[in-house]
Amino acid sequence: MERAEIIERIKRSGLIAILRHTEAKRAIETAEALRSAGVEVVEVTMNTAGALDMLRALREHFGTSLAIGAGTVLSTEAAAQAVEAGARLIVSPHFDEQIVHFAVERELAVVPGAFTPTEIFRAWMAGASFVKVFPAGPVGPRYLRDVLAPLSQIPLIPTGGVNLDNAAEFIKAGAAALGLGSALVDPKLVAAGRFAELNETARAFLAAVKSGRGIDR
Repeated sequence: MERAEIIERIKRSGLIAILRHTEAKRAIETAEALRSAGVEVVEVTMNTAGALDMLRALREHFGTSLAIGAGTVLSTEAAAQAVEAGARLIVSPHFDEQIVHFAVERELAVVPGAFTPTEIFRAWMAGASFVKVFPAGPVGPRYLRDVLAPLSQIPLIPTGGVNLDNAAEFIKAGAAALGLGSALVDPKLVAAGRFAELNETARAFLAAVKSGRGIDR
């Protein structure tokens, strides 16, 4: 999948579903429940047991029907492993210029993490596709709005502490999309095989994105 297509999918759907410590044997079912709700982008964190095998399985099963990314990428070595396993989106909790350059050189979508305006601007200038504002929960939507006042050209993805109570407000504040971990992909639901509930939660978050954008359901 081309970089431009992944960027477009993130913008269109308005969220990235993060599989962190998800049971590997249930990865396909989890992703199917998310996709059937309308989720277009799924991220497997590299600190999840069996992450590379999960990436390979998801890539083989979904092909280009679902954009597959790797998260918690802490080095270019980890990025290379993720790409070999099928990831076409690289996400980090921090800003590492080498990781960003690695992705840009390979025409991959890349979302480094940052917090302060200086970090956010540096990440964007290095070639980020989006910048992940992490952790977003403690500062809330107002912080995002304040940062975007002078940096409106930078598409931000608040992650960490985003939930159904504040999702629409983050979008109203200017978020390009939301990064959603356990608030969406609850490991307990996955472990129990409660995929219908997972599907409902995904639909609720997608509705919140539309509400934040002023779009009727």
